[in-house]
Amino acid sequence: MDITATLNEIATLSIEDRIRLVQAIWDSIAAEQAYPALTEQQKRELDNRIDDYEMNPDNVLTWEEIKASIKKKQ
Repeated sequence: MDITATLNEIATLSIEDRIRLVQAIWDSIAAEQAYPALTEQQKRELDNRIDDYEMNPDNVLTWEEIKASIKKKQ
């Protein structure tokens, strides 16, 4: 497969079609449950976040609180 030719062809699609293509590709990856391996740094970060949550379970924000905070800053 010539990736460059494929990418050039994809570039000619409308934005809406490209978004649909990306969604279809992502869905096919998710269906295979093929996830890239985490790096050591990513594993450490996840461990740190879990540790922080376990030490401070009340120190969390809901998604609604986060969105409201972002909207205030705009």
